[in-house]
Amino acid sequence: MSRHPLSADRAGLIHELKSVILDAAEKQPPEGGLADDEVLFGPDARLALDSLDALQVSMALQERYGVRMPDSKETRRALTSIAHLADHLLQAGAIRTPQA
Repeated sequence: MSRHPLSADRAGLIHELKSVILDAAEKQPPEGGLADDEVLFGPDARLALDSLDALQVSMALQERYGVRMPDSKETRRALTSIAHLADHLLQAGAIRTPQA
C-alpha cells in the first residue's frame, strides 16, 4: 500500500479509513456497514476489535499515511471511532484537504 497524503474531503477520508481498518484487522463489515461514529473497541463494538487489531490498524495507518501513534493513550483516543480517527489525522496534518 502506498502513502496517500491527500484526501478530497472528510467524507472521502472516512470511507477510505473504513477499508483500511477492516483490511488491517482482517474483518468483514458488520451487517448494515460501519457507521462513521460507531465505537470500534470495547463491549459495545460490533467489530470486536482487540489490542492486536489496534496494533495492526496503527501499523496500517503508518504505512498508508505516514502517521505514527507511539503513545497508547493517543492511539486509544484516535481509534474511538472512524470519524474521530479522521479528525485526528486531519488535525495532525497527516491528511491535507484541498484549499477552497
